[in-house]
Amino acid sequence: MTENMNMTDAIISITSIQHDASGQRDEVNLVTAGQYGFEDGRICFTYEESDLTGLKGTQTTFSISPMGVVLHREGSTTSEMVFQQGKKHFVLCDTPFGSAALGVDTRRVSTSLDEHGGDMEIDYDVDLNNTPMGRNFFKINVKESKYGRPY
Repeated sequence: MTENMNMTDAIISITSIQHDASGQRDEVNLVTAGQYGFEDGRICFTYEESDLTGLKGTQTTFSISPMGVVLHREGSTTSEMVFQQGKKHFVLCDTPFGSAALGVDTRRVSTSLDEHGGDMEIDYDVDLNNTPMGRNFFKINVKESKYGRPY
């Protein structure tokens, strides 16, 4: 989705909260440099993962359209998740024990992103082969970087 879109430097702040099936909470906060684009109602932002997220060597891209949100990861980890409020999508995951179906059931998607950035929240449940794994929440803020890349 980024191929034909004019991208600008951005600062991306992400809070990822995971509650596993037993109720244990894990929170990761990340502030990173990335790229942001807005064109014809389509929005895209991308950034490189780090050691903090455990996905170093992976580029993460969020693509937002009226149809929903797609999270695409490529590199040391490759995956794609689709978030559409009130809908469940499946992702095939390869594990050392074989393939498994990861279910992503989106409770809520909220976005106020425009040509200058803004906020997005995604609240979703995850199951593995129909066994509940937990509830996850993304809170993301994207701001144009007025000074180019901050590194």
